[in-house]
Amino acid sequence: MLDGFYEKLSATSTVPVVIICIALMLIAGFLGTRLTKLLKLPNVTAYILVGILLGPYCLDLIPEYVSEGMDFISDIALAFIAFSVGEYFRFSTLKKNGPQVVVITLFEALLASVLVFVLTYFILRLNIAFSIILAALASATAPASTMMTIRQTRARGDFVDTLFSVVALDDVVSLIAYSVAVSVALATLGGKFSAGDVLLPIAWNVMMIALGIGMGFLLKMLMAKRSTDNRLIVSVAFLFVICGVGAAVDVSPLLGCMAMGTVYINLSNDDKLFKQLNYFSPPILLLFFVKSGIGFRLDALVSTEAAIGGVPLLVVGVLYFVVRLVGKYAGAFAGCAIVKKDKKVRNYLGMALAPQAGVAIGLAALGARVLADGADPELGSMLETIVLSSSILYELVGPALAKLSLYLSGSYGKDAPEEVVAAPPTRADEVATLKAQLQSIQKELSVKEYARSPEEEAFMEATELKENAETSAGAEYNRKKFINKR
Repeated sequence: MLDGFYEKLSATSTVPVVIICIALMLIAGFLGTRLTKLLKLPNVTAYILVGILLGPYCLDLIPEYVSEGMDFISDIALAFIAFSVGEYFRFSTLKKNGPQVVVITLFEALLASVLVFVLTYFILRLNIAFSIILAALASATAPASTMMTIRQTRARGDFVDTLFSVVALDDVVSLIAYSVAVSVALATLGGKFSAGDVLLPIAWNVMMIALGIGMGFLLKMLMAKRSTDNRLIVSVAFLFVICGVGAAVDVSPLLGCMAMGTVYINLSNDDKLFKQLNYFSPPILLLFFVKSGIGFRLDALVSTEAAIGGVPLLVVGVLYFVVRLVGKYAGAFAGCAIVKKDKKVRNYLGMALAPQAGVAIGLAALGARVLADGADPELGSMLETIVLSSSILYELVGPALAKLSLYLSGSYGKDAPEEVVAAPPTRADEVATLKAQLQSIQKELSVKEYARSPEEEAFMEATELKENAETSAGAEYNRKKFINKR
């Protein structure tokens, strides 16, 4: 559609075309969220749909060479996602709710993977490497729509507490399962399956975990007495180091980044860095999801000729969608039954774990690269198509299932636990609370904990001088007013 315009721009250099395409992706992604916000759908859904719209099967506004040249975005986006997952892997939380939550999470994540593998390999007779990777992706959950529903309904109770804990650990289990699955898949792609072929990729993953742990300790030491901008620079640099090492040895950086986040949060208990990175990462994640949508094989999904091992791609996608839902529900039910959770939690927890996006789409991009390098390149493209199409469906039905599960479990509405209504605060209480908040902020901004940049120091000094001048002027005014009264 814009081929002629792009050809003129790229007459001397492709840089203008790349910059304009990135701007177009960012603007279109933002505009897409305006629509999904009205429909109360997650932003990820908008990004994927916008990518499909900009892609070759609709408006064709992004040249193929631009999309292919952005492959590194997948690694960087996954590095941010994996690092943020590490924040939820707090040892204190695991000690408090650990055994029950771990059992439930293992059952709901792994049973979905087992059922999908049985479907794809034993029933549909698909390629074993393809089946292993798709099965591993089935374990991942994207709880954004579920959390949004919880906030909207103000649900509370044991069901919600359990859901939060399971969601926190779900992606951890998924990342580990995926790393092991890719190691096994790589060993099977060469046609020979030996212990050495499996152990070598696992050894590289162990090395990545060790690198992440070391980076986490180093990050903790370097974060002390650092200004806000330098904290961001150092943390992003460390994530890029892990990504680079992973790319050099052809291993996913996921476990390394997650290990770094886990070590840092447990050593420092500093969640401010994670929040800061969450403010920095949205444009990167937007580009990643829009790029995923651009690579979506719409023709393969609707064509009756597109098939994997003789099975139409649409059939594989529909069966994957249904079987994963069954696995999530059955796994959560079994896990809750084993740890003797309340009947309402046991019966409806699996319904709230339906959505799948975010981590799963990122892992699908890496899995597609593995399949493209070691097997039929078409398999990698089809893997992404199945995961992307099912993710859109999951994000559409996820909020409805989550709301239904919250209602049936009695987590909101007339069956929800009574909320204690506190007495309205007095004037003295408000003053005391405000004073405590100010003291807390002053303590957090103390130079003993974080060093200020020169600009911050100048601003603080000017503010203090102004406050002192106003205080002196006010005191002089009050003194004269007192004398005049006498």
